[in-house]
Amino acid sequence: MSSAVTAIPPAPSEVASAHFAAAFAFETDCWDVHDALSREQDFVLLDVRAPALFARGHVPGALDLPQGKIVRSALVRWPDDTVFVTYCAGPHCNGAARGALRLADLGRPVKIMAGGITGWIAEGFALARADVPAGRES
Repeated sequence: MSSAVTAIPPAPSEVASAHFAAAFAFETDCWDVHDALSREQDFVLLDVRAPALFARGHVPGALDLPQGKIVRSALVRWPDDTVFVTYCAGPHCNGAARGALRLADLGRPVKIMAGGITGWIAEGFALARADVPAGRES
């Protein structure tokens, strides 16, 4: 007798390995972004939510670029090989994927920060607010 978990057997190990390894080409997580932000940044972090949500709280160092405004002209200040990382509210939101798709369609390298704001807060990391001076984030 099998459970709902094992009713469909897991993929063979080599197939599972390829699948999970490929996932890292598409996403990163809050811990890795947090760690990278404390060093020289080799990517651009984009908060793809609405400007009002960005103002209320965002990942420190993120830029406000709503996913619907990701167009070629908005990206001209960065070289074509710039890596972008998008995030939105969290796992219940597909804005990060929509933003990532727009970037990919424009030929830009991109990953999603899994977990978004929800994950960032769950990890215990502070948010910055647009109306609070740097160094006084909450």
